[in-house]
Amino acid sequence: MLLQIQDGTLSIGAQTVLAHFDFEIRGNEKIAIVGRNGCGKTTLLRLLAGELSLDRDDHSKAQGILTSRSLTTGLLCQQAFSDTTITVEEELLKSCPCPDKWDRERFTWEQEYDRLFTGFGFSKEDKRKRLSQFSGGEQTKIALIRLLLAHPDILLLDEPTNHLDMETTEWLEEYLRQYAGAVVMVSHDRFFLDRTADTVCEFRQQKLIRYAGNYTSYKEQKSRDLAIQERSYRHQQEEIERLEELIERFKNKPKKAAFARSRKKILERMPKIEKPPVEDYHIFTGALEPSVRSAKWVLEAEHLQIGYDKTLLELSLRIRRGQKLGIIGPNGAGKSTFLKTAAGLIPPVKGTLTLGQQVLMGYFDQQTAALQSDLTVVEHFHEQFPSLTDKEVRQTLGAFLFTGKDTAKKVSSLSGGEKSRLVLAELFKSCPNFFVLDEPTNHMDIPAKETLESAFRAYTGTLLFVSHDRYFIRQVAESLLIFDDQSVFYYPFGYEHYLAHRNQGSGEELAASLRAEEQALLSGLQSVPMPERHRLREYSTEQSYEDWQLRLLTEPMEQTRMELEQFWNARDEIQEWTDPAYAEDCLLKETTLTDAYTKCCLAWYDKWAEFHPEPDKETWLLPS
Repeated sequence: MLLQIQDGTLSIGAQTVLAHFDFEIRGNEKIAIVGRNGCGKTTLLRLLAGELSLDRDDHSKAQGILTSRSLTTGLLCQQAFSDTTITVEEELLKSCPCPDKWDRERFTWEQEYDRLFTGFGFSKEDKRKRLSQFSGGEQTKIALIRLLLAHPDILLLDEPTNHLDMETTEWLEEYLRQYAGAVVMVSHDRFFLDRTADTVCEFRQQKLIRYAGNYTSYKEQKSRDLAIQERSYRHQQEEIERLEELIERFKNKPKKAAFARSRKKILERMPKIEKPPVEDYHIFTGALEPSVRSAKWVLEAEHLQIGYDKTLLELSLRIRRGQKLGIIGPNGAGKSTFLKTAAGLIPPVKGTLTLGQQVLMGYFDQQTAALQSDLTVVEHFHEQFPSLTDKEVRQTLGAFLFTGKDTAKKVSSLSGGEKSRLVLAELFKSCPNFFVLDEPTNHMDIPAKETLESAFRAYTGTLLFVSHDRYFIRQVAESLLIFDDQSVFYYPFGYEHYLAHRNQGSGEELAASLRAEEQALLSGLQSVPMPERHRLREYSTEQSYEDWQLRLLTEPMEQTRMELEQFWNARDEIQEWTDPAYAEDCLLKETTLTDAYTKCCLAWYDKWAEFHPEPDKETWLLPS
């Protein structure tokens, strides 16, 4: 145990942040602190850094903060430097443990210094610049480099990904995973927490609730725990109501008075289950259907050149009804320009762009969400949809987290994230069949993002969006358009799959990706009726596409088959099963592996059947 707090209480002025809470850091674990805005996450970091102390409690037997040894801590501060007239190198050399520039330890330190400095996107020449020449965000990055060079036993990070681009954030994730010490971090970047944290502590009712695993695992565990607590609470309330009814019924009857007293004692001794807290996000469970079904091809672009004064890039693609396409790429690559062109806000430089029949578009960008109105939220929404009853208006707004006093706020007084949420609520209510969205979750807190993620997953229409929120992209996008180096690649799988293949290195970084122009050709080939396909034999692309699709499904099928064979070989080496528990475990594992292999086989067969609509009968046999 590196650090432990038992039965501690932490207050700021007259406000209690945490009351009688427990917290611990084990070894080099990476802990994420999560909770509502203003709950005290940064205050906890300041406590761990030694800037604050626990409240004195003479009635508690706890000894405050216990550590296994003398520990060093490092906290990333927003006010990073007191003197900005010195150079970056002069500032960072202050933390160098060895003043002798010829010492081996100094050489090792400078190697890491260079690796960190370039890893955060700076050039080596930037070392000689004065701190005042850097922006506030760049100064924060330099402060983080200084902190990492100090190698504290406990690294305390408050929103470390602020001001970092996607590439630098990914680099920091890899660095923190390999960091030898413990890390305690606060961040709104859920994907960052997913890839770095192995423990999550949530602020809830002035306590810290600990969960093992990353952010996604924490959400799943919390959802299960709250569902169990909700059922237990409801059953207990039913039991309490039953006992109270019996007590009231028999308390005045002499022959049943003892029975009533015994029920009363049972009721008094019953440990009360607390009512679970109401979650501050809404999950859409049913399908969200567009009002009109669009044509099969929602958008078609042929040699489309996009840009303003000059052409940024050229692309050809087709978007099929029901696709959910996320667009990723560096700033300035043309992502937003493409969306504006698709929405008809700016004309193409050259080429053609066509929307399919009966396509009803819902377009969103940050300018769209810049609402200014003296009406309240409920009045504004009712004005947009006058046919709705007041109850229907409030139900719709409630689904997008406008409840109680929020509906009485003036639209002009809403925050940027709240305005975005209101516009998206209007768009969903208008039921378009093609959403075109530019950074829909900007300035939103986590509950709002999770509400929107569930809405877009439930949406059955077509979706084309740009976002820098990697968690949102992973949750919503089923395929990707990758804008890079004046070209566009189509990737037919989700963001996590893309990262896994990209990070394999070598020449197969984007082995599973297709140029958008090739995807347009393949989509056209797949739309040709089978009797006419013989005319397209000269296009070897179709067969290549089939081979590529089947190969992607063959790899997991072969891997599962090998695991099943290895299990059978290992099991056959044991002559007698004397332990019933072992036999039961073997049977369970065999069933799991067999089901997984069968699922892989069926997935391969379904994909093969797409290319061969009238296949011969096939018999699938497990390996013997």
